[in-house]
Amino acid sequence: MRQSLNEGQFVLIQLLKDMGKEVERILLGCMQTLISLDRIQADYWIAEDQKINDFERQVDDECVRLIATQQPVAKDLRKIISAMKISTDLERMGDLAIDIAKIVRRIEGPLIKQLIDIPLMAEKALEMMRRGLEAYANEDMELASGLADQDDQVDQLYKKVVRDLLVIMTERPEVLDQGMYLAFVGRYLERFADHATNIGENVIYIATAGRQDLNK
Repeated sequence: MRQSLNEGQFVLIQLLKDMGKEVERILLGCMQTLISLDRIQADYWIAEDQKINDFERQVDDECVRLIATQQPVAKDLRKIISAMKISTDLERMGDLAIDIAKIVRRIEGPLIKQLIDIPLMAEKALEMMRRGLEAYANEDMELASGLADQDDQVDQLYKKVVRDLLVIMTERPEVLDQGMYLAFVGRYLERFADHATNIGENVIYIATAGRQDLNK
């Protein structure tokens, strides 16, 4: 039996949710690897990147199939196009998580400070991703628009991370390399959150056919 457009959109929603869960699993694993500086675990998570790539291909294939067989228009077409863009954002978020594991392989010695704000950034960025995917599934513009304020919170945390690390590196030049690596981690998480706002922008695009910048 030929799959209907609504059934196809349900498949897309489920694929994106599953992809998001995989991104979350990998980011949480990479963060734990950073805290423990476990280089063996870092190698494990780096190899997991392929699973995210596989999800992206599945989403793309389903979108192409729906466009070819259902010939959607207007809002239906925007929702399918947005699914492709969201999967690209999720794939990039997975890459950023993996980048944290790659940083672990470069860090030498114990951590120069207890990590508090960086894990908090990861927690907030993941919550943004979850809310963005929920907004897509329910076409919830209010939930999508709220991602802008959450992104500001992540940005503020990133600035604090950099300030704190600069103080440490100034006082202890011998830890300059690790301080820079940890600043990179903060940057990766800040970018992760930016991709979550992209998901929200696509939800608004579905509803209005217009673009709104949630990352100002």
